[in-house]
Amino acid sequence: MAHVKHQKWWGWGEEGVFFDYQNKPAFAPFVKNAIGVSLRPRERDTVDFATARVPASTVSEDVLTVLRGISGAEHVSVDDELRIVHWAGKSVLELMQTLRNDFARVPDAVVYPGSEDEVTAILTAAVEHDLVVIPFGGGSSISRSLQAEADETRCIVSVDMGRLNKVLEIDETSGLATIQAGVLGPDMEEQLNARGWTLGHFPDSFAHSTLGGWAATRSSGMQSDKYGDIADIVRGLRMVRPSGTVVLRSLPSTSTGPSLREMIIGSEGRLGIITELTVQVHRLPQEHEVIAYMFPTWQQALTAVRQYTEAEIPLTFARVSDAHETAFSLATQKAATSVKGKLAAKGQDALWAVMRKRGWDTDAMCISYVCFEGTPKDVAERKKTVAKIAKAQGAVVLGSGPGALYDQKKFDTPHLRDFLLEQNTVGDVSETAAPWSRLTTVHKAAYDAAQRAYERIGKTGWIMSHMSHSYHSGACLYFTFAYVFDDEKPYEEYEIVKSAIQQSFVDSGATLSHHHGVGVEHQPWMEQDVSPEGVALMKGLFHAADPGTNFNPGKIVS
Repeated sequence: MAHVKHQKWWGWGEEGVFFDYQNKPAFAPFVKNAIGVSLRPRERDTVDFATARVPASTVSEDVLTVLRGISGAEHVSVDDELRIVHWAGKSVLELMQTLRNDFARVPDAVVYPGSEDEVTAILTAAVEHDLVVIPFGGGSSISRSLQAEADETRCIVSVDMGRLNKVLEIDETSGLATIQAGVLGPDMEEQLNARGWTLGHFPDSFAHSTLGGWAATRSSGMQSDKYGDIADIVRGLRMVRPSGTVVLRSLPSTSTGPSLREMIIGSEGRLGIITELTVQVHRLPQEHEVIAYMFPTWQQALTAVRQYTEAEIPLTFARVSDAHETAFSLATQKAATSVKGKLAAKGQDALWAVMRKRGWDTDAMCISYVCFEGTPKDVAERKKTVAKIAKAQGAVVLGSGPGALYDQKKFDTPHLRDFLLEQNTVGDVSETAAPWSRLTTVHKAAYDAAQRAYERIGKTGWIMSHMSHSYHSGACLYFTFAYVFDDEKPYEEYEIVKSAIQQSFVDSGATLSHHHGVGVEHQPWMEQDVSPEGVALMKGLFHAADPGTNFNPGKIVS
């Protein structure tokens, strides 16, 4: 549809945007050492859709007539490429399935509602005609929350919210904005920024995900230390159901029974379709600066961030990469071409030499980034306080140069997965959260579990991690793992590695997911995470809300 932006059907992001390692001289040797792969230049600029073997749509003419009567014929499609765009999210497993033509149950039709009334009519029709409806935002899910159940025999309709993409109102006195659920992150920020405001929510998927999708999957953003997770940001919402619309007014706090807002956030379409949200917004800061620090060890870096939290320093984010991820980050640096760049590279080499003379093990050092926002005075004071704590933990302040580079490249990492898949390599992620007292235990347990899994499949694998979000009582750890897959059994190998890491989270006292939601990917651990009785409550809620299982069935709990 020309009026709605979509990602490319076969991979992450837009056509023509790629990861390129050839201007990064240290990257190929790094990958060779880490997982034994000799990288070859990218050969796949695109994938011809003519190669896709798409199952035929089973939608009836009666159902198409109903949908066209609701949203207009031009907003209802059975086009094969659009159906494939909407068949799944962008997890590594789904990308592998797509590239291998392993399509299970593809939506039979895609509809683009243009109003809340149209969404209501679509859900009413779904119940009347016993259809399955799956809400669709930017398609960036990596927990398989968009895939229909493989054995589903009913007609499946993907409800793309992309036409509902406006900032409707800003209450400047209260710092609240009412926004349609289908707006993509960049389009929303452009509309807010034009009036001097920001939501401050920047997940890795920011360029290709929507406000409604963030709420439906309980998202967190890179700047959640200051602006909060999406559950903190959403103050009111509208969620359509066939029997009516749930309307939660934008109130600062309420004591009106169990929180309906909390119940809906993270529900992944099981209760209805979110059409509109009222969210907290903030004035654009006068200054925004990211400063980099290098710590001798992971433990010293974690201790510093915990001390920032204890000192209640208002930070936008504080992030720490462990030694493996620090090495990876250094390997992705571009070759210096300018005089300034070459001088900076020489300066970095000299700094590493000084660290080694001080007794640092440069294979153990960990880079950290801290973002400061506010008035020039506020930023200066906070930088001084953070530097004092960081230095007390042995850190060297690297300054704003590396921090600015991180800020510019923060949304680029997902493109690496497509490149690695072309090299017959899986690169994927698992994330969790735990109390401060358990973070090092969780970190070690995940490393050990991954290594055991690699030994089980007979592969040399890689794992790295960063601490991405911090709270009063703990923090989020975000792991990335990679290994060369076997063409004969890619899914089985993936299951072994991913399951090992996820199980290690629960076994070491952490959660199965901090911000990627549940979908199908994390469903096997739900009883271990929230208890069997907690799962029973969820099942009761979903059954009562959707007795015909018409709304994205099989997600979160089956």
